[in-house]
Amino acid sequence: MVGLCQDGQTLFKVVIKSLSPKELVRIHTSKPLDRNDGTFLMRYRMYETAIEGLKIDILYGDEHVAQSPYILKGPVYHEYCECPEETPQAWQNTLSCPTNEPQIAKDFASFPSIDLQQMLNQVPKRFGDERGAIVHYTILNNHIYRRSLGKYTDFKMFSDEILLSLARKVLLPDLEFYINLGDWPLEHRKVNETPGPLPIISWCGSLDSQDIILPTYDITHSTLEAMRGVTNDLLSIQGNTGPSWINKTEKAFFRGRDSREERLQLVQLSKENPELLDAGITGYFFFQEKEKELGKAKLIGFFDFFKYKYQVNVDGTVAAYRYPYLMLGDSLVLKQDSPYYEHFYVALKPWKHYVPIKRNLGDLLEKVKWAKENDQEAKRIAKEGQLTARDLLQPHRLYCYYYRVLQKYAERQSSKPEIRDGMELVPQPDDNTSICQCHRKRPREEL
Repeated sequence: MVGLCQDGQTLFKVVIKSLSPKELVRIHTSKPLDRNDGTFLMRYRMYETAIEGLKIDILYGDEHVAQSPYILKGPVYHEYCECPEETPQAWQNTLSCPTNEPQIAKDFASFPSIDLQQMLNQVPKRFGDERGAIVHYTILNNHIYRRSLGKYTDFKMFSDEILLSLARKVLLPDLEFYINLGDWPLEHRKVNETPGPLPIISWCGSLDSQDIILPTYDITHSTLEAMRGVTNDLLSIQGNTGPSWINKTEKAFFRGRDSREERLQLVQLSKENPELLDAGITGYFFFQEKEKELGKAKLIGFFDFFKYKYQVNVDGTVAAYRYPYLMLGDSLVLKQDSPYYEHFYVALKPWKHYVPIKRNLGDLLEKVKWAKENDQEAKRIAKEGQLTARDLLQPHRLYCYYYRVLQKYAERQSSKPEIRDGMELVPQPDDNTSICQCHRKRPREEL
């Protein structure tokens, strides 16, 4: 398959084909994404196994560029091919998974061992009421089973999908755990309390909770979309970062729902200082009485956010899940101080990757003025943040992170996981459009 991207009058050409001339592999390529800094993202989707492997040519005119051609030794499988690598370390090595994830180490420090019986006795009582959002999972022999506790568990489609995707790629450890699908972290017991905290898995952490953190449902879904190569996601945002820095509007920008009072303050500040800030509420739910006073802003496409030089990141009900997308843009992020965090925040530093603003937004205007007066420094921080986010939020890094959390959890279990009453098998999706030929060695079956 061929993908083309324009640079002045010369075409970049990306050619993806099987290493073997005898092997025909159907591959769909998306339009290349120009990141406007001399780099491009090229996505492709396979519909068959490339047994010998793939050859990827990157051509500028007729000349190979970078380290082209790139060789991916086979077999190479498509996203829906159920063919897990039975040696997890080999899979992690192939993905160049980091040997150390500081947030994971921090999260598990409170849980040197995990008592499944204690979890079974306490989690349903404490968190599984009718208004709960807890899903109880067991993974056995690389099959996934679950039961829902509470009626707000629709977001299990995201946890189901990433677990199934992982199970297609690598043999997962046997384990039994509870995922919180709600916004707020749940476990507020301290380590020295009796009884102590329970290792609940959540999508968002806070300074006063003990939950073990996974990438948010939003990042998870975005990563899966990136693997499918279709809609707006963490990759497509990188090819749509607006005008070049010098041509962006020199204002701070915000659009969002009324999910926190500071967002209302932001709109008030915008009304009083329109030369520095353009902020608007697009939907009222929590503070409907304020709509008449503050007005309702029209919805704007996310790519259009990056017409502005400065992006204001204010918490929603918890951490604002737009933050990774803002980091990947080509604008400076002004981040509100917050007790909430996502899995990757631990790697970010104020004044290196973003400009911090106070929780009450009291210094926001001062920071916008600073950015305008120190344009090159602001540009440098924006670029540093963008490059770091690109590294941390690559699809393979998310898979590595999920696997490492499951691995650490499994290592700490003090008893064997079981399929409990009320659990059902979560089946792998049936993809009739793709052909899966699995060529892994299966030592267990051969023995």
